[in-house]
Amino acid sequence: MLEPLDTPGGGHADPREVLRERFGLSAFRMGQREIIASVLEGRDTLAILPTGGGKSLCYQLPAVAGDALVIVVSPLISLMRDQVAALRALGIPAGCIHSGQEEAEKRAVFRALRAGGAFVLYLSPERARKEGFTRWLEGQRPLLFAIDEAHCVSQWGHDFRPEYRQLSLLREIRPEVPILALTATATPQVVADIGRALSMHEPARHIHGFYRPNLYTQVVRCRGEAGKAVWLAQALRQTPAGRVIVYCGTRKASEEVAAQLAGQYSGVGHYHAGLASEERTRIQEDFAAGRLRILTATNAFGMGIDHPDIRLVVHYQMPGTLEAYYQEMGRAGRDGLPATCLMLCAGKDKSLQSYFIRESDAPPEIIRQRWRALDAIIAYTKSATCRHAGILTYFRDTQNLERCGHCDVCDPASPRAVRAPPDLEAARPPRRRGRDARETAPKSFGPAEQALAEHLRAWRRAWAKDQDMPAFLVFHDTTLHALVQARPTNRAGLLTVPGIGPHKIEQFGNALLRTLADGE
Repeated sequence: MLEPLDTPGGGHADPREVLRERFGLSAFRMGQREIIASVLEGRDTLAILPTGGGKSLCYQLPAVAGDALVIVVSPLISLMRDQVAALRALGIPAGCIHSGQEEAEKRAVFRALRAGGAFVLYLSPERARKEGFTRWLEGQRPLLFAIDEAHCVSQWGHDFRPEYRQLSLLREIRPEVPILALTATATPQVVADIGRALSMHEPARHIHGFYRPNLYTQVVRCRGEAGKAVWLAQALRQTPAGRVIVYCGTRKASEEVAAQLAGQYSGVGHYHAGLASEERTRIQEDFAAGRLRILTATNAFGMGIDHPDIRLVVHYQMPGTLEAYYQEMGRAGRDGLPATCLMLCAGKDKSLQSYFIRESDAPPEIIRQRWRALDAIIAYTKSATCRHAGILTYFRDTQNLERCGHCDVCDPASPRAVRAPPDLEAARPPRRRGRDARETAPKSFGPAEQALAEHLRAWRRAWAKDQDMPAFLVFHDTTLHALVQARPTNRAGLLTVPGIGPHKIEQFGNALLRTLADGE
């Protein structure tokens, strides 16, 4: 039975019938119904759906329902080709224009466009800015402009592309045409920047589907590279079937890890932006065809990748942002079956990401934002609260939960967790001395200290909920333990506690001091 759908604007076919008769689907996925209704009402729309959440239907179906042209801007030629082939297989007119085509192919696309009616046209952002295209567009009547991977528009996003920033020209050329901006990951700051950069008019915002109940998420702190290798080996032993992606922080690491694994497994490859274009294409094709089962890769691999049977995603180094982490881990379990996402952390990971930030030539405000993003993912790795709940709150998903039951915090003994390796000593983090030890070592409290710690946890949870932010961004448990030990009574005392700086004191210093006093 089809889901109910609010009646769209006049002249459009019923989206439920189009979904069933033209796309062969019986029901909308979470968020699709609302997004399509917004588009067909002629509203600018910002849509955030997770990787594999069905973003493409949100612009493909309106083309058929409205019997009109929809122009889609996408950064990936391979994705354009795949979607065009899939639409044509359904009998839906579609085409793409990109730099890798022969002139005859381009002319065939424009001939098909002249026939009128429903058509989904894919373009690269560079092609959309060409003078010839703008002249052509002035004579067209598109129903919709869809900007895929819209986080690329934002300077605050994890994959900013300057050519995306110029897509506001679409609004200048045809101001009456609504814009649909789609992405899998965007913080509230990025969402706001997308709206400004594309000159969107009071866009409807739809944020859905960040919760992936089939994914088990786990964070492990390791003893350097040797510890990571031991944990990776254990994860692979527990994943005998399906494909595996191992994300590495550098090109060198991706090659080194692949070389280590190639001595033990068949079907191992590596991928990074330093490889020749033909080599990258061959590796992508081999992984898609199953000739490679294990792929070590930098963040250059992933956008547009949609393989159903990736059973394990390992982050061999901590990424620089939660946005990048979520997008990369989201490549696991696209078929809805159980999959595991394992992040391996060591002290050098923070140093690596700090190096990338210091070497950047971005404007000062962007640099400050990247430091904040790094602080956020470090806090996430140290959090003692539900992993999935933290992600949902971080991205302002419409769904909320307290405990997921399938992460290393909620269910550390799950059969889906990567078990401690037999050679645990090599994988265990080194013991630390001095101030660093006081920040990271577990604390043993008496009844009074335990009561104060629980009092602080309850305040942190309530304050985070009131601010609509994850509890791990308030402060993590090592800071909480330090507060219990130090018991500061004024702002100067708070400043001596690791993890409490001037910004946090300004945010909630007085409330925190009252909480400490009440808990005595």
